[in-house]
Amino acid sequence: MADARQLDVGEIRAQDRAHVWHPMVQHRTLEHRDLMVIHKGKGTTVVDAEGREFLDAYAGLWNVNVGYGRREIAEAVYEQMLQLSYYPHLHVNLPAAKLASRLADLLPGDLNHLFFSNSGSEANETALKIARQYGRQKYPGENRFKVIGRYQGYHGFTFGAMSATGQVARRAGFEPLMPGFLHVNPPYSYRGGKKLTYPDGGAECANEVEEVIVREDPATVAAVIAEPIIGGGGVIIPPDGYLPRLREICDQYGVLLILDEVITGFGRTGKLFAAEHWGVVPDVMTIAKGVSSGYLPLGACAVTPEVFETFMGEPDEHREFSSVSTYGGHPVCCTAALANLDILTAERLWVNSAEVGAYLLDGLQRLDSPFIGEVRGKGLMIAVELAAKNGEMLDSARVAAVQAGILEHGVIVGRMSHVMHGPESIFFLAPPLILTRLEADRIVSAFETGLKRIS
Repeated sequence: MADARQLDVGEIRAQDRAHVWHPMVQHRTLEHRDLMVIHKGKGTTVVDAEGREFLDAYAGLWNVNVGYGRREIAEAVYEQMLQLSYYPHLHVNLPAAKLASRLADLLPGDLNHLFFSNSGSEANETALKIARQYGRQKYPGENRFKVIGRYQGYHGFTFGAMSATGQVARRAGFEPLMPGFLHVNPPYSYRGGKKLTYPDGGAECANEVEEVIVREDPATVAAVIAEPIIGGGGVIIPPDGYLPRLREICDQYGVLLILDEVITGFGRTGKLFAAEHWGVVPDVMTIAKGVSSGYLPLGACAVTPEVFETFMGEPDEHREFSSVSTYGGHPVCCTAALANLDILTAERLWVNSAEVGAYLLDGLQRLDSPFIGEVRGKGLMIAVELAAKNGEMLDSARVAAVQAGILEHGVIVGRMSHVMHGPESIFFLAPPLILTRLEADRIVSAFETGLKRIS
């Protein structure tokens, strides 16, 4: 790897401007501002090509759970590339088989059959396809194709996953989307006008799902899809009665419950999986991000034996899952995930996530600023929601000023984007699960610095 001092940063930026199309970026703004050129990373720290170090309090994109630069993963991947770099998953490869077995042991309940893909979006796309085919095969004569999601929820960039997504601003440029997708309100007490408390508030909010199922006719509804904690839509944590009630509703009407643990899985919330906070086991669970900590792309969709058995039959019945992924179950990606899980479980990083996450949350909640509306989180998944004096979302200019102050303090944070129309003033914290209390103090100090920039 080239030393940062040997890099021609100007040339790199010129190549990037000329040829790279960045996601979620208005390229016109790059005429008068520069993106960072991230050069390397170690632990919780990334370094740009000009030698500046930053604490990455967003873990890439919610996903570098074990931290940067873990040699164990790199070495395992290297050895696997030499042994078998690729073979399609129409046959067996050792890393994918071992990973499926390992995940079946780690996942909640009896989620023990896995279909591999390349990302969280593809995992959710797979789950939606499974739900529709399952509905037709489980309930012949019915047309169970509808899927109920939540506003502000996010499930991916592919067309099915985007149709399930409830972030209206992110969907607008691609509409009309796929038919059959419906949305209900999220359990968002801060913006919902009332506190949703246990047990009535959670059940009340979940009951909207039942109302939609009944109105639409249960014989037309295939699944409900939900993040246990909504991530990019605001780190919205449901009251304790919500997910158990959602499970009851799905059972009552024979509807599959899909839990999207792409962000929340693998220790992010202080449990190995967020569903464990509420003792809920879904019919289908989607995973990605933390399964490999971003070292290589990997996603998966896990189902219960009851769901899996619905796809069994004679060859001429054509009940098999009619989907394929060229790179699904890639032996090198699965090897990275196995090495990543070795680190995650040996170091019990969900425990550190719970402990340091609570410490960080407390520090942020103690900040004295008239512009902090609410600080909420579980584990190392935290939102800092800024608000104007009238309680509305803070304007974009002041939010940008706060973020610039945080960055100048050497800390990278996430920020809500393209979720809703109008100002979006929620910052996201999802640092690597190896975060220390000293680093948590640094994050709090960075927010204090950023908030002092606005009035």
